[in-house]
Amino acid sequence: MSLNINMDEIVAIDFHTHAEEPCNCHRDDGYNEFQAGMAAYFRNPAGMNGMLPTVQETAAYYRERKIAAVIFGVDAERETGFHRHNNEEIAEICAENSDILIPFASIDPAKGKMGVRQARKLVRDYGVRGFKFHPTMQGFFPNDRSAYPLYEAICEEGAIALFHTGQTGVGSGMKGGMGMRLKYSNPMHLDDVAVDFPDLTIVMAHPSFPWTEEGLSVATHKPNVYIDMSGWSPKYFPPIFTHYANTLLKKKMLFGSDWPAITPDRWLKDFAEINIKDEVRPLILKENARRILKI
Repeated sequence: MSLNINMDEIVAIDFHTHAEEPCNCHRDDGYNEFQAGMAAYFRNPAGMNGMLPTVQETAAYYRERKIAAVIFGVDAERETGFHRHNNEEIAEICAENSDILIPFASIDPAKGKMGVRQARKLVRDYGVRGFKFHPTMQGFFPNDRSAYPLYEAICEEGAIALFHTGQTGVGSGMKGGMGMRLKYSNPMHLDDVAVDFPDLTIVMAHPSFPWTEEGLSVATHKPNVYIDMSGWSPKYFPPIFTHYANTLLKKKMLFGSDWPAITPDRWLKDFAEINIKDEVRPLILKENARRILKI
């Protein structure tokens, strides 16, 4: 699949959107409760009403706003019991909307050699540009050597590795946090990955709270590590996070919303009101993502 995005017309690239609704199957038992917890955490009325957007609806929403969007599901079958949303189906819908959607995929590293084979096929046959990992939701430390064959395949295929970092809305407020362990998503674990895979483009999602400074440190020290600014309204960014976005990391910060939990309308409105230099805004909103996506 080739992208047909008109970058002259696109005003921004949202590096972090979720395909929350299954493409061609029903929701699993417990999925409604999980989404209700997420909706309460993010104060998202759509999630509370069970009316989350499909991938096609997401494409229409973003096309109307002239914003391109990286979109993915999360393969967390092993830890959550929920069927993963089919990577191939998401990529096929992206191909139908190649003017606006950029396909990423998700594979649990525990799938071993099968996961490696799937990753290569998704890049070669479906045009997938990157892979989303959620260490807390998938239950693994990113620097666990068992994940390295998958990273190697992603690197060799020229794709991007996107990692959730910091606290998560997944399981928030639910009994036992739905079994989610926050320790897996400390961004310092990605320092090892960046060392061992210096040619792999790594994106750390979110401000990494409560390890914000660790995340900034890794991104500052390792040239192959970037940060997407999703999951938080910009008005709540820690001052040090905004400072680095304005200075040392101005070419390594990426706009991301966390759709549908946070809409780009809300994120961009709040971003316009924080102290970001005029010359830095276009880098964060479009140019940095365009460069690493090779659009």
